[in-house]
Amino acid sequence: MGRRPARPLPQLLLFADPLERAGLISWLEGADTSTDPDGWGGAQVVDSEALQGAPQLVLWCLGRLPEPQALDAESRRLLERWHPAPLLLLLPANHPYGSDVLLQLPAQGLIEQADAESLRQAVTTLLAGGRVLAIAATRRGDDPGPSVPMGLGQWLLLSGLQQIDAELRLCLRLLDPPPVDLLPLLLLQGRVRELRLARRLLLWLWGPVNLAWSQPLDGQGGAPTAPDAPMGGTAGGPGHGVAITLRQRTAEGLWEALRGRLTEAAAAGPSNNSGQLLALDGLHASRRSDLLLGLLEQFDRLRQRLLQDDPRGEQLERLWRELQPELRQQALRSMAGSYVQLPMEGRLCPVAETLLQRSSLDADDLELPDPAAMLSPLLQARPLLVDGRLVAPDEPQAVLYLELLLSNWLVRSAELISAEVLAACAEWPELRRYLLRPELLATRNLERLRNQLNAQQRWTSWFERPIHLYESRRPLFRLGDGAIDCVDLTEPRDAELRQLGWVQQAVTLALEARDALGPQLRSLLKRLGDLLVVLLTQVLGRAIGLVGRGIVQGMGRSLNRS
Repeated sequence: MGRRPARPLPQLLLFADPLERAGLISWLEGADTSTDPDGWGGAQVVDSEALQGAPQLVLWCLGRLPEPQALDAESRRLLERWHPAPLLLLLPANHPYGSDVLLQLPAQGLIEQADAESLRQAVTTLLAGGRVLAIAATRRGDDPGPSVPMGLGQWLLLSGLQQIDAELRLCLRLLDPPPVDLLPLLLLQGRVRELRLARRLLLWLWGPVNLAWSQPLDGQGGAPTAPDAPMGGTAGGPGHGVAITLRQRTAEGLWEALRGRLTEAAAAGPSNNSGQLLALDGLHASRRSDLLLGLLEQFDRLRQRLLQDDPRGEQLERLWRELQPELRQQALRSMAGSYVQLPMEGRLCPVAETLLQRSSLDADDLELPDPAAMLSPLLQARPLLVDGRLVAPDEPQAVLYLELLLSNWLVRSAELISAEVLAACAEWPELRRYLLRPELLATRNLERLRNQLNAQQRWTSWFERPIHLYESRRPLFRLGDGAIDCVDLTEPRDAELRQLGWVQQAVTLALEARDALGPQLRSLLKRLGDLLVVLLTQVLGRAIGLVGRGIVQGMGRSLNRS
């Protein structure tokens, strides 16, 4: 048998300082078949003088850190010079660039503080036509930004939030572990609720919300994300790292990357950091993960069906809405188990079938954004609009935006299903041990949770949703980093605003009146303050001065006489 000819090694063009160059060459040129026999087989690393032909990959290790504009311009020049070779940037751990700058770079690969294994995997992925992005969490205080004078309203807001957060952290520490006596426990829980309501009231009075900087406290509901935050921070944000690997820059590769990230986040049993009460919190941690994973699996099947039918435009949106009830039913069946039976009124009943008979899963969620923005890139790999720019679906900002839309759909669909499960458990006590948290075995606790959810839903429908529509904000749930949090997406919602009822329209009219009368009221208060100053200084002050002068003169005359 003849020996198989050796496969030529890929040629990598490296730009790096001499010391860093030697280390990178030792990582890349040697084959490592002991740890990964089917993966890395070595590469030929050269500089521009020893280059023969065109390189398969351009590798730039940043020693000196240029300004963000210079980094972007130099990256584009390298891509134009060595087209069609992809560009891989290696950043040190102490670089000054923010996540918004890194996400907008044109490079196909970006790794912060790379090691040998991550570098080899990134090179292999880029040579196969994929993309790699791995940046660590943003460090607070690295980029303080320009200092802006603080007004009275901002000072009152920030000082109030600091006092509330300090008191809230103290109460949460006293509740971990909770007191044994009932009275201190009730007092601390009441104090926590009072502080959170005071925080919301303070934000409503002295907003904007982007001044509420604080992170969620010890797994509890925290501050909402700023509505005007850039989309680059929507899937990571401050304090969260971003790691994206696209094996293929196609719709299939994009879906596989998103599915892997969301599967990992859902399997971790995410907690609730959204700042509001969720019906999903009532489920057991394992059932919560099963429900999210079941919805993700059903979305994959729905995507395969849509790829076969290939609908476009209004037909795609109509088919998506028609298949939502069936998708939710299958996800509920997957969570409950197709063959599980529990006693109900003296006889065994199948859990999944009984839940499906008692649940209504065909309701429309009015807060879901247009599904075409999520489906078109995942089906036809079409570009999408992110932060006013039309970007390719394999760009990091587009991937993070699609992950936000998909995770929002997952959480909202799970919320609808969880609400029906809680209603069924109220009538089927034996089902609580199987699906709900141990704290909800008591009827009082379960009914209290359902009442709180109903009250929150009414408040959101009557007051919060009209405010969101009037301010062109759409709250989205984000799934990741072991928790569910909430961000606000700014987009026009005028059509939804015109469809509100008279109660919700009265809320928007009150907001408009507040905006219209606010400047006049502030001007009136300023004039009243100026008038009060004049009265105190010119009128009352002079009168007091004249009276005092008369008293002094009278005392002087009496002393002279004596």
